[in-house]
Amino acid sequence: MKKYVLNMKVTENLRLHTNYCLLKLTTDEVLPEMLPGQFVNILVEGSSRTFLRRPISINYVDRKKNELWLLIQLIGDGTRQMAKSQVGDHLNMMLPLGNGFGIPENGLQDQKLLLIGGGVGTAPMLYLGATLKEMGFESKFLLGARSKEDLMQLDEFEKYGNVYITTEDGTLGEQGYVTDHSVLKETQFDKIFTCGPKPMMVAVARYANSQAINCEVSLENTMACGIGACLCCVEKTHKGNVCVCTEGPVFNIEKLTWLN
Repeated sequence: MKKYVLNMKVTENLRLHTNYCLLKLTTDEVLPEMLPGQFVNILVEGSSRTFLRRPISINYVDRKKNELWLLIQLIGDGTRQMAKSQVGDHLNMMLPLGNGFGIPENGLQDQKLLLIGGGVGTAPMLYLGATLKEMGFESKFLLGARSKEDLMQLDEFEKYGNVYITTEDGTLGEQGYVTDHSVLKETQFDKIFTCGPKPMMVAVARYANSQAINCEVSLENTMACGIGACLCCVEKTHKGNVCVCTEGPVFNIEKLTWLN
């Protein structure tokens, strides 16, 4: 898939939480094709401590408005600088990068699909769920967070499927971790997609393996260049070490060594 370097104009900056903002961006050109699970690499300007681009998952693509959505978690100087963007500002980004989720083939719309997101890992699940619905699939979302204040975009997720929730403190949904949720006992899923903290994804991967469920994970390894040159994001697989930014970020769990 062809890669682009675009100066995207901010059309909206929504502060969803103390530590999260939603940036909506557009360009004079028609947005290129982007797959659920891919990411962009953003040049951060105005920060004396940020020299490398920052990778951000594609949260949603609004084709009618020609808008790209990015859910930004404020965890360092780079992302905090991005969160200061004003309407009309421009961000330079490389896109789309990496490989996306494996969408089931047409004719398999009766498959039971579960999309599991934790923390900022919920971001790519929205675009994936929207894409699946457009193709005629019915998906269920299972979203996990520390508390209800940490759950983002619930109204958007509800447009594309049933939403199930876990919070560690029990302030919304079922208390516990995503792998504890009762929906896993009530439904035998055909495929699971997940993104979030690595311990959560490992737990999901082990659950899926125990139930013989096809499972894909989107890794959040530290990335810098986005093109496989810097070797910051190396992950061990059964065929050796690979760069997550080029070979992933999405992997089938059978390719990883997590289950050993």
